[in-house]
Amino acid sequence: MSMMDVVGLRNDVSNELEALDVNDALGSRKAYDPAFDHRIRARMPVDRYAAEYNMEHKRRGLALIFNHENFDVPQLKARAGTNVDCENLSTALKALDFEVHVYKDLKLRDLQKEVERGTVPGAKIVTRKGRLGVAVAQMDHSDADCILVTILSHGELGYLYAKDCQYKLDVIWSFFTANHCPSLAGKPKLFFIQACQGDQLDGGVVLTPKDRTETDSSSSMTFKIPTHADFLIAYSTIPGFYSWRNTQKGSWFMQSLCHELTQHGRKYDILTLLTFVAQRVAYDFESNTPDIPMMHQQKQIPCVTTMLTRLLRFSDKK
Repeated sequence: MSMMDVVGLRNDVSNELEALDVNDALGSRKAYDPAFDHRIRARMPVDRYAAEYNMEHKRRGLALIFNHENFDVPQLKARAGTNVDCENLSTALKALDFEVHVYKDLKLRDLQKEVERGTVPGAKIVTRKGRLGVAVAQMDHSDADCILVTILSHGELGYLYAKDCQYKLDVIWSFFTANHCPSLAGKPKLFFIQACQGDQLDGGVVLTPKDRTETDSSSSMTFKIPTHADFLIAYSTIPGFYSWRNTQKGSWFMQSLCHELTQHGRKYDILTLLTFVAQRVAYDFESNTPDIPMMHQQKQIPCVTTMLTRLLRFSDKK
């Protein structure tokens, strides 16, 4: 082999290395986890580059509402007004063709059972009090458009509360990733969280009206998706801050969400709806606690984390 051949070979190897994808993780990869096996298969619910999710399945899908009013944890007060939120949201979601199931004051173990374990995987059985006899993540959602989970509870930064203890949200949503629930692969998985994310207050900023300021591929081919794709998690407030709830009318976030779902749920895509939810929460509400000056006239803004890969619109069922 000549010197020119050696140089050419080195250049080829160098170019190949430059084309490799690397990650920004610190440290080495953990031991093999079967959950990340690339051989997991799921049926495509829509063409590869479709602009919108397929919302023409037989069913809209399940909507689970975990409503927490009373707690065993001593420092947690009862959440007056949460039943109003639960009722209003249930009504709004049923109007959008969801099959709604409400769970009241579940302990963490029972909450996990509802979404993780079941006695007859793949079968759907409705038992007493409207509760599902089979764990939701083990069901076959092939004929459903999506799934929606709402948690109404106390919370703090990084944690939510069940009746008996705190937990991280990924304890719930991780059961619905594409590798754990293949029949929901490529379908929207929506989570709405009404809870505090800390104890900071937002006093807001007074805005001057504008006029015063101025004067003064081939879709038939199979393809692979990330296991965490197609999630949307909407929090009632940003990390570190309070989330406000009226004891008679319900929480600001749920009042606004229910209004937008009811008035425009079939008209706008979900991110547009949530933008208007944020607008309502930000502009229409202010805390009313005159007896506690530091808590009085405070503001709030929701926070949305989206891994959606298409537009989501709750179109009419045929």
